[in-house]
Amino acid sequence: MTSWKRGLAPLLCLASCVVGGAYGAEVKVDPTLYWNDVKYLASPELKGRATGSPELETAARFIAEKYREFGIKPADGKDYLQSFPVTTDAQLGPRNRFTFKDGRRSTKVAAGDFVPLSFSSVGKFSGTVVFAGYGITAPEYHYDDYSGVDVKGKIVLVLRHEPQENDAHSVFAGKALTSHAAFTRKAANAKVHGAIAMILIDDHANHPNEPSELVKFGSTEGPKDAGLEIVDVKESLIDGWFKDAGKSVDRLEAGIDKDLMPESFAFPNSIRVDGEVDVRREEKTVHNVSAYIPGESDEYVILGAHYDHLGMGGPYSLAPGVTAIHPGADDNASGTAGVIELARWYARQPKQKRGILFLNFAGEEMGLLGSAWYVAHPELPLDRAVAMINMDMIGRIRDGKVFVGGAATGTGLRAMLESIVPKYPLKFDFSEGPESSSSDHTSFLTGQVPSLFFFSGLHSDYHKPSDTADKIDAPDAAELLAMVSEVADDLRDGSVRPQFVKVAPNPHGQGGVGPVTGSAGGGYGPWFGSIPDFGEGVKGVKFADVRAGSPAEKAGFKAGDVMVEFDGKKIDNLYDFTYALQAKAAGDSVQVKVVRDGKTIEQTVLLTKRP
Repeated sequence: MTSWKRGLAPLLCLASCVVGGAYGAEVKVDPTLYWNDVKYLASPELKGRATGSPELETAARFIAEKYREFGIKPADGKDYLQSFPVTTDAQLGPRNRFTFKDGRRSTKVAAGDFVPLSFSSVGKFSGTVVFAGYGITAPEYHYDDYSGVDVKGKIVLVLRHEPQENDAHSVFAGKALTSHAAFTRKAANAKVHGAIAMILIDDHANHPNEPSELVKFGSTEGPKDAGLEIVDVKESLIDGWFKDAGKSVDRLEAGIDKDLMPESFAFPNSIRVDGEVDVRREEKTVHNVSAYIPGESDEYVILGAHYDHLGMGGPYSLAPGVTAIHPGADDNASGTAGVIELARWYARQPKQKRGILFLNFAGEEMGLLGSAWYVAHPELPLDRAVAMINMDMIGRIRDGKVFVGGAATGTGLRAMLESIVPKYPLKFDFSEGPESSSSDHTSFLTGQVPSLFFFSGLHSDYHKPSDTADKIDAPDAAELLAMVSEVADDLRDGSVRPQFVKVAPNPHGQGGVGPVTGSAGGGYGPWFGSIPDFGEGVKGVKFADVRAGSPAEKAGFKAGDVMVEFDGKKIDNLYDFTYALQAKAAGDSVQVKVVRDGKTIEQTVLLTKRP
């Protein structure tokens, strides 16, 4: 079905809807109640449920009140809301300044003529300047803007975008050089080469018909702290630097584009920059929502979904430049409503052997923050969790097809699923690895909890204002929830508890497209094999887990290690690591330093081809 309206009308005449009636299944979920939950969560009133927004807290209270209405108590016995801190926003402080001396005079640049990037480090910077083209090092294309210049201890000045971007015959056409053009990549590369700060200017020769505008503060995605100060400055204000050096920005751009040879050079020492970046990052308290129906034992099954979305858009939106409510009906009001309606159902059922924990996560769109926090701070002992069932985007089932991930993460899960799915008029596509899509179940896999993931697939409205409630297929979603409830019943009452299986990557390399980032799971560059912990407050890259059989595991690294250096390069964040890894190739040996229990451990890692 392509619309909830198709097929719903016959069901509305019934006092309660028979889900899977042709197969003799019991009444489980009412599509009308389910759709009402989706409608409210995706309503204009909730403004897209951005993490840290008042509307997200309204949604949290709505979910908690549902559990209270059903007679289900909080998981900790006290409060349905589990608090955790999130850095949600950044604002420009009052001390931002950018001043330069060019040998003749000192110029203080007006506030509207430069802007720090939101992920810039905070602090003062001062020094001489080196022009480094587009700031790109791409050995796979034999291209390096840093060739022939020394930027150690200097401020590096780089152009936006990438060379030959308007040339259909470029050797880069249709290839991945554009990934090197991301500001985070340019920043990581500048750090690798020893720069202390980075200045961006517009490459206007490549965009002759476009206005020269500064980057809008907060519009670029990046780490909390890039590890160096970064400012975007109007090119016209520093054009005199190039003239004093006998050069022209336009000619330099043309020269690079012509033969892809670097045009980098150091400005005279008479040109010095003195500046300060003052970015105030806002930390807010947000909440996971939890409720618990106890069983006869202390073991339990988890039913979970994230309830946050993108608010008015932002860097994760796939409608660039649009500031509008992103309702997130499918992503993930659909999964949240599923948890609510299953809670309604289970609240009326007799006690079973094992309990059932209902979890709704905040911060998923920002990097699985809520589920990562819960796994690190569980309200019930995590080792008593038999399995986790995650529902993310279950409301747009097309042609009856549903994707099921994680069947290989616990013993007996695949056989159990295969005994259940024939009862339902849906087509189930099994993915045997956790990498098929990244969502909150990933956090529980790092906690060694067998985890299943139900997902109806991506669509053209994903992460856009057009992901609205009228497009939700409520009857098919209710059918899926009936099947999920049967899976949960088997897990709650089964005589044998599934044992966690650490799944190796898919041998066919079929990394899927995940609801979190929309990026391919396979990635670029050689294989290292760590799974990052997305929690905040760590300098470096913390490993939530290490893949079985991976180079990282063979080197002796394990969950909880914090990488601080890779191949001699300081690692402050995941962007630094990604950049450093992509510069290497399968077969390379690198030295990696991690911190474990306060001690630094260094090992040689032999990188391999991705499986």
